[in-house]
Amino acid sequence: MFSEIVGEETQRDPDLAVIEAGSRTLRTIAGAPGAEDEVPGRPEDPETDRALREVETELAKRWPETRLEPSLVRIRALMELLGDPQRTYPTIHITGTNGKTTTARMIEALLATFELRTGRYSSPHVQSVTERISLDRRPIPAERFVGTYEDLRPYVELVDSRQEHRLSFFEVLTGMAYAAFADAPVDVAVIEVGMGGEWDATNVIDAGVAVVTPISLDHTDRLGDTPEKIAGEKSGIIKPGATVILSQQPVEAAAVMLRRAGERDATVAREGLEFGVLAREIAVGGQLLTLRGLGGEYPEIFLPLHGEHMAHNAAGALAAVEAFFGVGQVPGRTLDMEVVRQAFASVTSPGRLEVVRTSPAVILDAAHNPAGAAATASAVQEAFTFSKLVGVIGPSADKDVRGFLEALEPVLAEVVVTRNSSHRAMDVDALAALAVEVFGEDRVQVEPRLDDALDAAVTLAEEEDAYAGAGVLVTGSVITVGEARLLLGKDHR
Repeated sequence: MFSEIVGEETQRDPDLAVIEAGSRTLRTIAGAPGAEDEVPGRPEDPETDRALREVETELAKRWPETRLEPSLVRIRALMELLGDPQRTYPTIHITGTNGKTTTARMIEALLATFELRTGRYSSPHVQSVTERISLDRRPIPAERFVGTYEDLRPYVELVDSRQEHRLSFFEVLTGMAYAAFADAPVDVAVIEVGMGGEWDATNVIDAGVAVVTPISLDHTDRLGDTPEKIAGEKSGIIKPGATVILSQQPVEAAAVMLRRAGERDATVAREGLEFGVLAREIAVGGQLLTLRGLGGEYPEIFLPLHGEHMAHNAAGALAAVEAFFGVGQVPGRTLDMEVVRQAFASVTSPGRLEVVRTSPAVILDAAHNPAGAAATASAVQEAFTFSKLVGVIGPSADKDVRGFLEALEPVLAEVVVTRNSSHRAMDVDALAALAVEVFGEDRVQVEPRLDDALDAAVTLAEEEDAYAGAGVLVTGSVITVGEARLLLGKDHR
């Protein structure tokens, strides 16, 4: 196989009744599929749909993934009962604050294009819980998701009976993913942490490659209130002898990562030194990159995603796959150039600066913290030439919402504040008061329902002929983006 590859070169609430009730009107107004179309993101078979909803309801009764306990006792107990399926295939483990899911999708695309069977475990999902477990770059079929849950149920109940606390929502899903990958079987699994690293439920694997995307302040009540503290938790995925792909970091976070790597005799490849982005140009539908990998340069890489941060994600993904194949250990060897180009050209990342309609353009972006919002603002200015951009913002209450709004203020002419269906959503009145402080009263409109908010934003974007090049940006939360995606008729598959 190596000779063929290497040449000389947060829990989402399952009840979306409020959103689905308004979807028929909005999808007609917004130019999405007609009112008679089925709501996407659910299996077509009614019996399978019912079974999936029952599983989602059972999972939702467990500890939510936003509740973090520093213990791997329960997940280890489950894995042991299952015969440690996570040890039957090699893994690449990804942590960081922003960019984890897109980096995972890029790594998955590269591995798959090199004809390896892949499994990918990511969170949170955009529309359907089945998205969290992917086989061969596609969400696991609903029937298989339900079957995997039913297979694990007796073992889950046994662990529940023996522990002080039941397995959490995220722990059960992690066990399902590891079991599904072993059953497939996959050649390699790409695993994204849920939160943190050291005590994350995914951290029962011994990944040979650990990827650390940029670290910034998020989940500070659980992970720490400085980049250094957060890095201490995230560095826990570094295993003895592993290769660490380290994206550009705050100095104090990088120091923590390098120290942990040294303690575990791990090799570190640093962005800007051993790998990175050498050049990038804006192109139609994305950008054209020249990347430096562990083995050499990769020119003329078309990436159909927008934003400088996506280019850096691509550099990290490439280095991770090179490390997986051992590239860099032999001077002059790189991955097959044409295969790399083909892989990156095929990458998609739903809900990450995703254009879902035109006239006016509606863009969905799952940024949910100030660093993510700043990257989104920069990317929108670089990739689009809107005469006016209207924001639809529906964040979670436990985020730095003021910092998020301030990062977006320079690029948004007006904002429509709203909420998603999650119990974690920020109260609309409180959000409106904060938005008025940042944007001014004349630039803020309040629509408690997301479908009404989308309708209002589209109207604002279309209201004057002078704004023929206007657009709408929907952001603030993965949940908000997922529900907007459903309302606009996009299929999660």
